[in-house]
Amino acid sequence: MKLGRRDALKLFGISSLSYGLVGCQSIDVGDSIKMGVTGRPRTLDPGRATDALSSRLNRLIYQALIDFNEASQPQPALADWQMLTPTHYQFTLREPFALFHHGQPLTAQDVVASYKRVLDADFGSPHRGNLRNIASVELDSERQVSFRLHQSDPLFVNRLTLGILPADLIAKGHNFGQSPIGSGPMRFISSNEQGVVLQRQDGVEIQFIVVTDALVRVLKLVRGELDLIQNDLSPELVAYCQQHSALNVAWQIGSNFAYVGMNMSDPLLSNPLLRQAIAMGIDRQAIIDAMFKGQARLAGALLPAEHWAGHDALTGVSYNPDQAAAFISELRQQQAVPSSGLLPLSFKTSSDPTRIRIATLYQAQLRSVGIDLQIQSYDWGTFYSDIVQGRFQLFSLAWVGIKSPDIFDYVFASHALPPNGANRGRYQSARADELIIKAGQSSDLALQAHYYRELQAHLADDLPVIPLWYENQYVVTARNLQGYQLYSDGRYDSLVQVTKNL
Repeated sequence: MKLGRRDALKLFGISSLSYGLVGCQSIDVGDSIKMGVTGRPRTLDPGRATDALSSRLNRLIYQALIDFNEASQPQPALADWQMLTPTHYQFTLREPFALFHHGQPLTAQDVVASYKRVLDADFGSPHRGNLRNIASVELDSERQVSFRLHQSDPLFVNRLTLGILPADLIAKGHNFGQSPIGSGPMRFISSNEQGVVLQRQDGVEIQFIVVTDALVRVLKLVRGELDLIQNDLSPELVAYCQQHSALNVAWQIGSNFAYVGMNMSDPLLSNPLLRQAIAMGIDRQAIIDAMFKGQARLAGALLPAEHWAGHDALTGVSYNPDQAAAFISELRQQQAVPSSGLLPLSFKTSSDPTRIRIATLYQAQLRSVGIDLQIQSYDWGTFYSDIVQGRFQLFSLAWVGIKSPDIFDYVFASHALPPNGANRGRYQSARADELIIKAGQSSDLALQAHYYRELQAHLADDLPVIPLWYENQYVVTARNLQGYQLYSDGRYDSLVQVTKNL
């Protein structure tokens, strides 16, 4: 049985009093569950977090006004809502009030304070651009909040996934990134270079232990020093785990979108012919077969075909090395690239061994079409910072947990350059902006889907990013771990109810 976040909270009866009692008890080794992760979250402040690990942990620490069902449609979490006019939405907190981990009830004032914090330009939240249509956030009562918009936005509710913070701590300038206080199913215990520790209401500690080396992670799992690992292993290590009698491996079809990003402000990569050559020079299916043993599917757009706004006719650029080489020759004739030798391009990636191996496959494939891909690998923090700051030519990342098509506004709109959004490739397209606006302003779901499909087709032609694949999710667990459910977006919600037999 799958438990929603609100169901899980009800199951455990979250309250600060019970948390306080738990804090006075000693936690046996058997009362902890240890998950091996590749690195630390960048921040546990929901107003600043954009990386996958931070977002997954923040789902456990905080609650939002809304969540999404399995069909990627919004559903109530903390609050129900009404659209009073096309530019006026009222949210009513559900009863009983949720409790923050420091003991205070979560009221409408906390909702107002949380959103005003992110909307403050001086705060510099990367989520501010996605919420820029909010004209005001008003306190109606202890339970009710009104959002008034500059203009109608049928997808407005989908945008309200911000974790709610206590207003009293916001007023005091509390550092939520270092010491988060939320109302979610787990409370924060500690964080250091070795990892992060959260605690469930039942007293079980969930330890996210940083083990950068994938082989060491597996060895620790075999020795009982870890209880589970989700993703981030080489195919050889996954195969080893599948054959090991002490371990279980489970799979789930994935929806996280892997892509090659390109800096559109770079004088070379701003040329669409070069972007086409790079895309045609990458044999995605061969990489899926070699690196994922078939446990991924080709992607043609950010949203998978099964999404209500997905485009099932898009499968990405077909591998065509001869045409790619011809495009490079044409660019040389146009004097758009150096006239002789391999064309040097830098490619940034994290220091994760699997990601480096995939980069070397790109390198070998692109060399045959006339491109010298120069791989630069960095620790996650340095790599991610460089991407956000625009210090790259090419890179590879994935968008995880995407539910709402308003992601296109956040990622591809001209106004969404960091820090106002996640348009890291500095993409500027009047046509894309027009389609994003049309989709966002349409009140008809079918018409919205039409505009979003048209937008995805435009992006497939323009290639600000090269769609790669949707990787399947997998988890490797010790055999005594029970009840871990995988989700297509890789979230960690199952840690709320998973158990370990001693």
